[in-house]
Amino acid sequence: MDWINYHHLLYFWTVVREGGVSRAAEKLSLAQPTVSAQIKQLEDVIGEPLFDRQGRRLALTDVGRMVYRYADEIFVIGRELTETLKGRPAEGRPMPLTVGVANAVPKLVVHRLLQPAMSGSLNLRLTCREDSTETLLGELATHALDVVIADEPAPPHVRVKAFSHLLGESDTSFFAAPPLAKQLKKRFPTSLNEQPILLPTGHTALRRAIDQWLETEHLHPRIVGEFDDSALMKAFGEAGTGAFPAPSAIESEVTRQYGVQVVGRVSTIRERYYAISVERRVKHPGVIAITTAAKRDVFL
Repeated sequence: MDWINYHHLLYFWTVVREGGVSRAAEKLSLAQPTVSAQIKQLEDVIGEPLFDRQGRRLALTDVGRMVYRYADEIFVIGRELTETLKGRPAEGRPMPLTVGVANAVPKLVVHRLLQPAMSGSLNLRLTCREDSTETLLGELATHALDVVIADEPAPPHVRVKAFSHLLGESDTSFFAAPPLAKQLKKRFPTSLNEQPILLPTGHTALRRAIDQWLETEHLHPRIVGEFDDSALMKAFGEAGTGAFPAPSAIESEVTRQYGVQVVGRVSTIRERYYAISVERRVKHPGVIAITTAAKRDVFL
């Protein structure tokens, strides 16, 4: 089968919506024979009739109904694309916002960053994808993502033209379940020596910063677990397995959600978060809302 001509499909779609060839021709500012000829060409390409011609009345065949459903979706998406490129969502339809989230970024931080965009006046449909930063940057390069939220700027060895926008930074707090927290609060951080601790895996910026801090402070805790998933790390911390780190910016959320207590804060371990885009100056309204709120409300 040859490629379907977009204009032929448009004429067919208009005939169905307008209820006849004459009304469609008027809508399209074309002569009726022209519209009829275009639909005939579409039928020739498809290889089956789209209409069952019953006198002057046109009724869709089974194939015609299927083609119309696809055509309707195509033109709805086409209108949405046009409006999105103009910087506003198609009327009545949410604007897509597809966000890549690096594994190392705590999900409570992601929620704090994305919530302003979702709760504001923007009509958005959010899709979040989680993976390694390098994998997400590959998707960003193909425009499968609008933005990537990461704990580091785009690495120079990745062959993707990307711009890293600092959202903010936070001190690091250590948390533990109440019985362990009571013990560790005394003489923190020295109290961490020989005590169970849960940490991110070694490839993260936070882990590297913590390792350096432990070495500088001559601290030797017992590392009982390492995690790619920060939420899983917090769940083990909630169960009393060990103390764990998280950004001080989300202390209230961590203590409330996991029933843990703050053991102590470390100002020298700074966690930074970035919005990585293919644009030097972001244009997507949802991304603008994220970056604006991050600097104004999240990282004070």
